Amino acid sequence: MPGEISPTGNHSGRSAKPALRASHTDRDRVAEQLRVAAGDGRLTSEELDERLEAALSARTVAELAELTVDLPPVALFGGGAAAQAKDLLRLDEKWSTVKRAGRWVVPRRLELALEWCDVTLDFTQAVITEDTLLIDLDMQGKTLTLITRPGIHVDTDGLTLHFTKVRDRQPDDPATPVRLRVEIVGKKSFGRVVVRPPRRTAGQWIRRERPALPAAD
Repeated sequence: MPGEISPTGNHSGRSAKPALRASHTDRDRVAEQLRVAAGDGRLTSEELDERLEAALSARTVAELAELTVDLPPVALFGGGAAAQAKDLLRLDEKWSTVKRAGRWVVPRRLELALEWCDVTLDFTQAVITEDTLLIDLDMQGKTLTLITRPGIHVDTDGLTLHFTKVRDRQPDDPATPVRLRVEIVGKKSFGRVVVRPPRRTAGQWIRRERPALPAAD
């Protein structure tokens, strides 16, 4: 009985099923999943860089699957299932660095119980599904930094401060509608609370350009 011809042109008794090639969309989806996992603290910065490099150079879907086999799935942004905001996200940390950045989904309520942690909440690319975020803060030491974009307003009037300085550099542009109002309540002892726009890169400083910001969701 004559053998079949494989995709490479060779004869064989049974043709082997070729590995499914990855598309640009497949690579982008995995890269997004990796960034969300890093924002949740599941990957270190070194692991994120290593896996992103592998994702962008992956040739098959199987190679991409190996990069996320130990990570939970995430909602798709734009093309797939809608992102779902959690009612409550609680972070309880000591002597560490806490960061939420990239395409993280902003919850309705965020409880932060922190001791001597540097905390960064970067909203420049965050996925916003609600118009209000309530941050219930119980934080001692170090700095809480909120990086904003046009349309995001941070209110610290409900925060009780003990030996803490607040530096508020959010732009005051009445022409921009408020997309997200962040209300911070609770207490902050020692350290700082910083509200600021994203920093410019070295090239932007030289060209005197403003940081590029995404459009409001």
